[in-house]
Amino acid sequence: MIDATDREIIEALQGGLPLVPAPYAQVAEILGMDEDALLYRLAELKSRGVIRRIAAAPNHYKLGMTSNGMTVWDVDDDRITELGARVGALPFVTHCYERPRAVPDWPYNLFAMIHGVDCDEVEAKRAEIAAILGDACRAKDILYSTRILKKTGLRLKSKEQAKG
Repeated sequence: MIDATDREIIEALQGGLPLVPAPYAQVAEILGMDEDALLYRLAELKSRGVIRRIAAAPNHYKLGMTSNGMTVWDVDDDRITELGARVGALPFVTHCYERPRAVPDWPYNLFAMIHGVDCDEVEAKRAEIAAILGDACRAKDILYSTRILKKTGLRLKSKEQAKG
């Protein structure tokens, strides 16, 4: 559960941090609180699992990474935790997670997003993942991005939106 102050903090940050040298100080000032108090409350929200992280969401296309593929893998259930952790630790994997299969149409249970300047780079990175998975992988595929999707984090309705 969150209180009114937590809600104000989340609403103030849900659009992103201001691009200034001291963003938390600016947000704290807007909220009428001390920066240390804001940071403490954010740490508490994180420790309670209300928020998972505050992170940058770069536009890969503007960084020159115009080839983007979600690799999907059918990995042995007994090894997915170990192998998923290894894949997720690769420096070029931006998202890695396990999902249930939807057999018979979708046998994949491990997903890893990779980016590259072209398809050859993405395919080389995919080959690195395949080498890690080895014989624990029964099937694989890759879904290339065809357009940019807007990324957003947590969004709370304002009190006015909640009433209407």
